[in-house]
Amino acid sequence: MAKTQDYSAIMKDMMGAFPVDTKAMDEAFKTTATLNEKLSAVSVDAAEKSAELSAVWAKDTLAKFADFAKVKAEPADYAKAMTDMASSSAEAAAEHVASFAEIAKKVQLETVELMMAAGKNASEEASAVVKKATTEATAAVKKAAAK
Repeated sequence: MAKTQDYSAIMKDMMGAFPVDTKAMDEAFKTTATLNEKLSAVSVDAAEKSAELSAVWAKDTLAKFADFAKVKAEPADYAKAMTDMASSSAEAAAEHVASFAEIAKKVQLETVELMMAAGKNASEEASAVVKKATTEATAAVKKAAAK
C-alpha cells in the first residue's frame, strides 16, 4: 500500500523556511499608531481653535444685535443701526473667515509634514524588512539545496 503524503508536515517545513518577522509587524503597528496619534492631535487642536473662534464670533454677533435691538429716539436711527450692524457683521465675517483659513492652512502644513516623515520612516523600515527577509530566504534556500 502506498504511503500518504503528510501535507501538514510539508506546510510546516515550508513556513519554517520563510519565517515571518513578528517584530517587524509590531514595529509597523507602533509606527502606524504613533502617526495616528499625531494626526489626531493636529485634528483636535484645529477643532478646539475652530470652536473657540466660533464662540467668539457668536458672542460678538449677539453683542452687536443687542445694541441693534435697543429702542431708538428717531426713525432714522433704526436705519443707521441696521447699516452699522450689516457693515460690522460683514467686517467680522471677513476677519473670522480669514482666521478659519489660517487654522486650515496650519492643519494642512502639519499633516503634510507628518505624512512625509511617515513615508520616509515606512520606506526605511520596509527596506530593512526586505533586506532581512532576503537574507533569511537566501539562507533557507542554500540550506535546502545542501540537503
